[in-house]
Amino acid sequence: MAAERSAIAEQIQRKVAHLVATLPVGVGLCLIGGFRYRLLDRGVRRSVDIDYHWEGDLEAKQRELIDLFDRRLLPDVRRQLGLDGSVAAARGAAAESTSVAIVELAFWQLGSTIGRMEIPVEITRIECDDPPAARTADGVVYRTASNADMFESKVIAVVGRTFVEHRDLVDLYLFASHAAPDASSRLRGKLERLKIEPAAIRRRLDDLGQSVARHAAAIDAVIHGQIDPASAATLADAGGGKAVLANVRDLLADLLAAPGRRP
Repeated sequence: MAAERSAIAEQIQRKVAHLVATLPVGVGLCLIGGFRYRLLDRGVRRSVDIDYHWEGDLEAKQRELIDLFDRRLLPDVRRQLGLDGSVAAARGAAAESTSVAIVELAFWQLGSTIGRMEIPVEITRIECDDPPAARTADGVVYRTASNADMFESKVIAVVGRTFVEHRDLVDLYLFASHAAPDASSRLRGKLERLKIEPAAIRRRLDDLGQSVARHAAAIDAVIHGQIDPASAATLADAGGGKAVLANVRDLLADLLAAPGRRP
């Protein structure tokens, strides 16, 4: 049942990305995050949401996407997949953030065993040093951030969030090859602009090194719950969450070391 839910959710995510990429409301929106890696880089991790970078008014774009999904996505999903759905702006604490606007998509089918599926579409801003890139998949052109900006946004998420999202650690492990040769200096500039203090970075790195069992278990949960089965088995055989954590912590320590102090 979990596999069926994941397959249906991914079909819907692809419909969302296709609509945004091919209609005027999507002009200027950059596909980022885990689903970007899944769709455009053939990543092995399935994402639970869809993220976009937007330079303009987040709430205005949120309203435009809600209208688009209500008119185009929900009828399409009902016709092709037999699922009823709803779309609305996020409520509660999620609606209070000034750095992200969330569109909440939900789908269900009465009498079925798939339950209720929720797919958040998050509109946010990431620090970008490069111009947007044009990438293609199945004949569709997608606007996205550069590989370097994507990778660095994951690093910033790890050190800047109040709590670690362990999927970010997994993505850093999977896409370490996307780091630019000058990633350290690029990150230094971005962290300064975002006012993320060196002390906060050090606390996060120390936590990753000191709470190994907790973080490794959380990474294992991502591996077993979000990674394609064959790749999950390979990662488990190679040391699982503990090995991923050690690799990523070394990577972060190298990228975030002060000038002149890199190993």
